[in-house]
Formats: sequence, C-alpha cells, structure tokens
Amino acid sequence: MNNPKPPPLKIEMVHDLVCSWCPIAYHNLETAIDNLNMAVDFHFLAFELNPNMGTSGELIAAYFNRQFGWDPHKLFSYQKSLVATAAKSGVTIDFSKRKFYYNTHRAHLLMHWAQSINKHIGLYERLMRAYFSEGLDISNLSVLLNIAEDAGLERREASAALSSKQLENALEVKKQGYKAFNINGTPAFILNETELVSGSNSVDFFENVLQQYQQTQPLPNNI
Repeated sequence: MNNPKPPPLKIEMVHDLVCSWCPIAYHNLETAIDNLNMAVDFHFLAFELNPNMGTSGELIAAYFNRQFGWDPHKLFSYQKSLVATAAKSGVTIDFSKRKFYYNTHRAHLLMHWAQSINKHIGLYERLMRAYFSEGLDISNLSVLLNIAEDAGLERREASAALSSKQLENALEVKKQGYKAFNINGTPAFILNETELVSGSNSVDFFENVLQQYQQTQPLPNNI
C-alpha cells in the first residue's frame, strides 16, 4: 500500500501590486516551494495600500517626502539597497523607469478575474515586470489590457471583466476573507486559511516555515 501524500498546501498571498517587497517575497517563497518539491494551491488576496490615490498616481519621491519626510538622499539610499536585495531574489526593479505609485484597484480586479480562470500566476508575473522593470502605469485601462494579452488572456474578456459590477462585488467579498488576521501591511501569506506568515522573508525562512507547518498537518486516511 502506498504512503498517502498530503494534499496541496493552500497559500494565499496578501499583496499590493506596487508593494516593492511583494515580488521579493513571492520569488523567495517560490524558490522555497521548488526546493522542497511541495505541491501548493497558490492564490492572491488584494490589499490596496493607497486606495484613495488619484488616477494620475504620485511620484515616489513626493510620496516618501509626504509620508515620512524623506529627502532625496535618504530615498536614493533606500532604493539602492532595495534594488540589491531584489536582485538577489531574481527581481528587477528599475527606478529610472519606475517613478510613480499608482492606484491598483483596477489591476487587482483583473487579477481576481484571471484567478477565476486559473491564469493568475502568469498575469501576476507579467504585472510585476510591467511595473517594477518597465515602469508602466498599471492603473491605465489600455496598459492593463495590453498586459493581459501578453499574459495569454483574451483582451475582450479582460475588458468585460474590468467593467463587471458582479466581479467588483466578488472582489470586495474576497477581501473580507483576511480581516480576521488583522493584516495592516504587505506582503503576508495565509496557509490553509489558518496560519499567517508576514513579511518579505528569505528562502531559508520560508523553507523552515513550510516544513514545520507541513509536519503538523494530518495525512489523509489510507484507502
């Protein structure tokens, strides 16, 4: 009789599409999963860091000055360190192109739709390149539809999804799923809807967490 295998681990990533640390965490977790040869069921949960941001976005330099009082020197030092950290995780952040923060509601709506047809991983990775490497305005409808096409999605269907009130309501309902965890920042990961792992952690950290969590889960009954 074969030893039973554990079911795929459900992982939900609470993220925002302009959060600098989210793609770093995503790639580190992805590497940890590959290293452990784990079966996972991966999902995304929208968390809008700046839900009231206008359609034209805001310069990153202006944002950090307004929020934290940072001068250009401090921002440059932070960005230099961030770029180096991201590169170690296989993530490219190009601040010569990525100059703005944007409202991410529409992009999250597109992600929610893509997840319903199991195209969310490819779309997420394309959105990350578009924003962090290419500096594209991911709040812009035409830009988002181009990105959707690049990710193998039908442009007309993507356009319909972005104007769907039903999908909009479903996304809002989905956001309520992590309220009990009192999450106030990104990135964060919810394992099997029960355990929260916060922060952009190292590959080793994620490996240890996943191994320890997996060891605590009951195996399915033998048949």
